[in-house]
Amino acid sequence: MPTVTLANTNRMWPPIAPLGLDHLGAARQAAGLDVDLIDLCLAKEPDAALREYFAGHSPALISLSFRNVDDSFWPSMTSFVPQLVAAIEELRRLSDVPLVLGGSGFSIFATQIMERTRADFGVRGDGEEALVALVGQLQKPGSTELASVPGLLRWEGDSLQVNRPLWLLPEAGAPALSNARDVVDNATYVRLGGQMGLETKRGCPRACPFCADPLAKGVRPRLRRPEEVAGEAEALLSQGIDVLHLCDAEFNLPLPHARAVCEEFARRGLGERVRWYTYAAVTPFDESLAACMARAGCVGIDFTRPSASATMLRAYGQPHSPADIAETLRLCRRHGITTMVDLMLGGPGETPATARESIDFLKREGPDCVGAGIGVRLYPGLPLSETIIARAGDSDPSLRRRGGGPLDLLEPVFYVSAALGPHPASVVRQLIDGDGRFFEPDDDTLDGVGDSGRGYNYNDNTPLARAIAAGARGAYWDILRKSVA
Repeated sequence: MPTVTLANTNRMWPPIAPLGLDHLGAARQAAGLDVDLIDLCLAKEPDAALREYFAGHSPALISLSFRNVDDSFWPSMTSFVPQLVAAIEELRRLSDVPLVLGGSGFSIFATQIMERTRADFGVRGDGEEALVALVGQLQKPGSTELASVPGLLRWEGDSLQVNRPLWLLPEAGAPALSNARDVVDNATYVRLGGQMGLETKRGCPRACPFCADPLAKGVRPRLRRPEEVAGEAEALLSQGIDVLHLCDAEFNLPLPHARAVCEEFARRGLGERVRWYTYAAVTPFDESLAACMARAGCVGIDFTRPSASATMLRAYGQPHSPADIAETLRLCRRHGITTMVDLMLGGPGETPATARESIDFLKREGPDCVGAGIGVRLYPGLPLSETIIARAGDSDPSLRRRGGGPLDLLEPVFYVSAALGPHPASVVRQLIDGDGRFFEPDDDTLDGVGDSGRGYNYNDNTPLARAIAAGARGAYWDILRKSVA
């Protein structure tokens, strides 16, 4: 029986449990494969953990999950690609078995990461079926059917061959996922990380011009059956895990599916036994959804909207207005749901006046907290990125990155409107004017160390880690707003 080794390369801290590896491991076990897990996030010495494992194991394949390309924050701009490269180099020293890359971060930059790391294989998109199929093909001597493995990237000499991902195929439906959640040490992750992820679907139909979710998960939602989702929540509850993050791109897209999931949670009495958070779009959102979410156990929503300025919402092609934001916040307050609005200030067309419009509006409308993030992370193939690069290329003064040379989007590159001046974080902090509901942007430096004391870059966030160690549980924005209040 071949053994497949799963490796979690994500080492952000506080730690987020590798949800994808839980499902991948279960899919492989169901296919009759033995599964091991090397979790580099929980290892004190990652290289030592790899050496110890390979001293006594000889797997048929090593599957590495790469979740975060960088911390997605300007000005810190911390890339995790060097960590991945180092892990692969160590694996090459320890073993000659095939290496396959996957995960949401990999899917966004699949060809670039394959070229950077020279891994044997990669899988872009849903991996459960693809990885089982890959193992099956590799077990056949002389197999030439690798072109049939959905989403597979593979080398033919120096040429990289790229198969269409499963979620681009016409017959692609909801992923058939095990809800056992028993491959990963989830109890440790909750103790150290404060929450546990759960998907109700994959893919987002909104296709915002700045958002990388379509690159990672596609634009066609693959909906899981509400009974399957609720069963997974119950499986986690049986492990003592009662704080969840429903980590869909937008929980309420499509709206009928969100209602159905909530109704199933309520029918099983999960609303009294679990607390959960989620991301949601401002629209569609109505009274019945807010009431249904509250009954199902929802305690917090992060509305990841780029702006609350009518001018900037139009520039970003958003389907809602500031009035819609105000109404959705009102509905959440009525039903006792805590709210976060996550701004993305500094995109094309942003000025001090439009930034003031967003900040003053949210001061009046009163979400429980506001993330005043600055800068638009540019990703390959997205309409906004292509427009910006086509207009001015490397010479655009609004592009912020480390170093020079040709533009490489695998490295963190942010657009921060030059109209905000040389120190946009200072401009935004002045507009916030000490309002304690706002997470302020850190200083305009490139040393990765902020000085505001009100930032919310979750990577290596000491106040966040301390609060979790002291027993805080929930979405990180909710933990931070309470710990710094």
